[in-house]
Formats: sequence, structure tokens, C-alpha cells
Amino acid sequence: MNVAREIRIAEEDRLRADLYNFLGLVLARPPDAALLPQIAGLTGDDSEIGRATIALAKLARRTGQATVEAEYNRLFIGLGRGELLPYASYYLTGFLNEKPLAMLRRDMAAQGLARAENVFEPEDNIASLMEMMGALISGQFSAPADLATQGDFFNRHIAPWAAHFFTDLEAAGNAVFYAPVGRIGRAFMEIEAEAFRMGALQSSSPADSRRDNRGESL
Repeated sequence: MNVAREIRIAEEDRLRADLYNFLGLVLARPPDAALLPQIAGLTGDDSEIGRATIALAKLARRTGQATVEAEYNRLFIGLGRGELLPYASYYLTGFLNEKPLAMLRRDMAAQGLARAENVFEPEDNIASLMEMMGALISGQFSAPADLATQGDFFNRHIAPWAAHFFTDLEAAGNAVFYAPVGRIGRAFMEIEAEAFRMGALQSSSPADSRRDNRGESL
């Protein structure tokens, strides 16, 4: 009997996974007729991500699917190539299919991740990496990864270039609908990088770091 696996993760991690998955979804392909109305219904708070989400929702309400698709094509496909090349290898080496892709494939195998059979793009594209982080956090394919494993994957494959990519997307000449997507991604990458940095500092601090040389609490 095939029993569904119930996975419990903290609400904060669920929200993180949802945002990674959302970024992966809107960057993998233009929003279809079902997704665009969902984006139009998003709300946000007064944080940078919240304000960018509100801006994106407004654009989704007044922009047609064909217009968004044309923008996506100009940004990422174009005639020969789009305005942006959203691949780790390109951002880190200036060329496609280089060492960053080989390193990613090795780490994907270690985590039990694999490219879907119907996907032909290199695995180091930004959409796939966002989806991988979402899967690691939520335990989509196995047990949820602990923070150390998440941080290692993020710092090896996302932190060195993703914020730069999202900054470029936010400022791209062809970006209208995708400009707030870039803003959401950039702000989120900054938050994640700082959180993993602080987590690493806390985990590396000796247990008695708050005591003086007399063994008394400071």
C-alpha cells in the first residue's frame, strides 16, 4: 500500500519554501492563464518584498498574458539570446556549461535531486535553483534538509550570483512585469544570505563563549 508521507516543517520554513517555489515558477516560463490571476491576487506588507509583491500584483491585473510572454521572451530567449542569461556558469565564469554546473550536478546527486526528463536547460538556471532550494526546505523529495545543509547548498550555488542576477533583472531594459520579480528575488536573497551567515556564526561559537575566565556568566 502506498501511504502518503506527511511532512511537518515550521511555518517560517514553509513560507521560505513557498517563496523559492514562486520565484522558480515565474522564472521557468511565462505565467499561464491560470497563474496570472493568482499573481494578481497576491498581497504584501510594508517590507521591501511586500511592496514589490503589491507592485507585481497590480501589473498582473492590468497586463495580458501575451504581453507578459513577449516580455519573458525578450528577457530570456530573444533571437539567439535574451537580454539576460540566467545561469550560474555564465554569471560566475562568463561561459555556459562550465565548472559551476559540474559542481551543482555533483551536489544534486548527493541530495537525490535530478533534472526532470522533460527539461532540457542546464540545471544551473535560476528557476531550477530556486525550485531546488524550495524542495530542500520542504522535503519535497526526501526528508527536509537541516539548516546546515540548506546553507551549504545556498552558499555554494546561489549566493555567489543570484542577487546579482535579480539586480540585473530589476534594472533590465525589457523588464516591466519582471522588474518587481527581480526586486522580490534580490531582497529575498539578501535576507537568506544574512540568515545563513548569522546561523553559521552562532553554530561555530563555543558553548562557553559567554563566560569569562573565571567560569562565571558575563
